[in-house]
Amino acid sequence: MTKRTFLALAAMVGAGLAGCQKADHGLGAQAVAKMAHDPGWNGAAANLAPNDPPGEWRRPGRDYAGTRYSPLNQINAGNVAELKMAWSFADGVPYGHEGAPLVADNTMYLVTPFPNVAYALDLTKPGAPIKWTYSPNPSPMAIGKACCDAVLRGWALADGKLIFNTLDDHTVAVDAQTGKELWRTKLANVEDGVTTTMAATVYKDKVFVGNSGGELGVHGWLAALDLKSGKELWRAYNTGPDDQVKIGADFKPFYPWMRGKDLGATTWPADMWKHGGSASWGWITYDPDLNLIYYGTANPSPRVPAQRPGLNLWSAAMFARDADSGMARWAFQFTPHDQWDYDGVNEDVLIDIPWRGQTRKALVQFNRNGFAYTIDRQTGEVLVAKPFGNLNWALGVDPKTAQPIVNPAMQPKPGVKLPNACPTDIGVKDWQPAAFSPRTGLLYAGIFNICMDLTDHPVSYIAGTPYDGMEMKRHAGPGGNWGEFMAWDPIQGRKVWSIKEPFMTMSGALVTGSDLVFYGTVDGWFRAVDARTGKVLWSQKLGSGVIGQPITYLGPDGRQYVAVYAGVGGAAMVAAQQPGFPPRGDTLYVFSVGGASNNSGPGLLSSQPGKPAAQPDNTSPSQT
Repeated sequence: MTKRTFLALAAMVGAGLAGCQKADHGLGAQAVAKMAHDPGWNGAAANLAPNDPPGEWRRPGRDYAGTRYSPLNQINAGNVAELKMAWSFADGVPYGHEGAPLVADNTMYLVTPFPNVAYALDLTKPGAPIKWTYSPNPSPMAIGKACCDAVLRGWALADGKLIFNTLDDHTVAVDAQTGKELWRTKLANVEDGVTTTMAATVYKDKVFVGNSGGELGVHGWLAALDLKSGKELWRAYNTGPDDQVKIGADFKPFYPWMRGKDLGATTWPADMWKHGGSASWGWITYDPDLNLIYYGTANPSPRVPAQRPGLNLWSAAMFARDADSGMARWAFQFTPHDQWDYDGVNEDVLIDIPWRGQTRKALVQFNRNGFAYTIDRQTGEVLVAKPFGNLNWALGVDPKTAQPIVNPAMQPKPGVKLPNACPTDIGVKDWQPAAFSPRTGLLYAGIFNICMDLTDHPVSYIAGTPYDGMEMKRHAGPGGNWGEFMAWDPIQGRKVWSIKEPFMTMSGALVTGSDLVFYGTVDGWFRAVDARTGKVLWSQKLGSGVIGQPITYLGPDGRQYVAVYAGVGGAAMVAAQQPGFPPRGDTLYVFSVGGASNNSGPGLLSSQPGKPAAQPDNTSPSQT
């Protein structure tokens, strides 16, 4: 491409981006008014299988599609301002609390960050006492190997089991009723730099688990375990020759540049794929009709791009795989030759959309690179790719190839400081999951406004030690706010409304059948907003920053509750020097209208769970 051609293309794409950014301010009063009277106004919908009981929450994303939508509507715009804390639980662990509590059969299930202690709380008794505790005793070595805090992003309930990962690379299943260990499977060696921070995910009769550790040069993979026994059934690597990546004759990427033999090896310098990172530590969703799972891969290793010329497939990408065999059906790389650590591990929310006169099975990912993708989940065709926040590393996405058009001025070089690259390494959005409402057709997500001054330096690979090479100084982007919460139209590819936050918005989102959206901020605010207008209806300051995932459930008293962990940590610590940054925390907060519950009140003052308080003796001493 000549310089003149590039500049012309840049001007054209820049004008297009400017139009998108202008649209980000909202759809206008008429569109909002139409939406307020027309549920599902854009026609987007979702399959909410397996259609669990409305009052339960059995997996982090609630349903296979990962919508994080609850049909509960007792808490609504008319009474949400009356929310008060009903009860709380502190687990005493100082690391980042990123997981979502689960609820089934009148029991709440929690798993802490390292040392990954599991608790079952009895919701039928006063004070929600502990039914059982299970301690897996992971190796302390894992703390030193973990890239970004000793976190755990979730756990799952299935087949009468609570299933979760430990930081030192084990997957554990315990009896949900008793806490007895049923099986425990070792998947890797923590001394090699492999850790496990993702939520174990269960679909059908399999548990899906991926690894962390790209900053230590691990070889990324996703594995499937037998739900009953824990036996490993298959493992697909994310880089390497086709047989290791589980690519066969049925692999059909939509775009020609991702077709060819052994691209997971040949798009790297010789043998670098063996320690090329590209781990899978994010989310997995599932289409039961197609029998496909969807998940992403992380940054290539080392993070210094000059050391690994080539596309570096299949890093910073996503796969669609057959859930039974693990064989890849298609893949898509969001950021070829990722130079900024943008990954592809964020959640893929499965929705169905009207598209040019047809209904298309789609998925939506808010990628860390700053583009929101709506992709046909049967074929891998990109339908929409629009910026959803501040970015300058790319000028747009080529509509023919779906490759980003990289801004040459924003490419890092070893030993040279690159100022004000946007977004920062954790992206316009990190792993914190979005929510989708079938009532509005919109997705809701916490996002960032953070840029970085970046300097690379060459590194050498030594197993189990840092294989990184990036040094960043992060700072707020234009406007000075670090965070934002938004509603997004996945068909038009634009914001409907957004709320600027001075601190990062790094909690998951929850949306309900009463058109309420809940989210939290790194400085500890937990909010409820109107899903259609973005109006803040309720806020509560908690004891620490919120980076967990809120849920809602029905208690045994038939009352609706909202629960969220407060315990700052993880990637949110990039803002730890910001004035007002909160202390660490370890507390689960549970809210209800008026703070009412079967777990609190004057009639339940007891040190022994389940026993009523003794009544006061009003007899005076002279009368005894």
